[in-house]
Amino acid sequence: MSGRWQGSTRRSRLPLDWSSRIVPRIMARDHGICYLCGQPGADTIDHIQPGDNHTDTNLAAVHDRTWPHCHRYKSSREGNTARHRYRDRRSTEPHPGTITSHHGAAR
Repeated sequence: MSGRWQGSTRRSRLPLDWSSRIVPRIMARDHGICYLCGQPGADTIDHIQPGDNHTDTNLAAVHDRTWPHCHRYKSSREGNTARHRYRDRRSTEPHPGTITSHHGAAR
């Protein structure tokens, strides 16, 4: 598996008819117009709301491999948001090396 799919279970969670029926149906419905920028030339479909809701109302055509790469930017924003949310949940306990004793010297 290449870079961005490495370690991901995403493909295995897609419906079996994803490539053969769902992608062509959504591309035809949207006439190849990217739902993010409104320009023609969309080359894949995207889940509007992240997750495993594969209903037509949550799928739309989007630019991914072609400029302006709307899907890549959206996915990057979502990943950064998730990473920051995870970081913010981590403990705020100070690192043991930065704790000072009552005398002011580090332990």
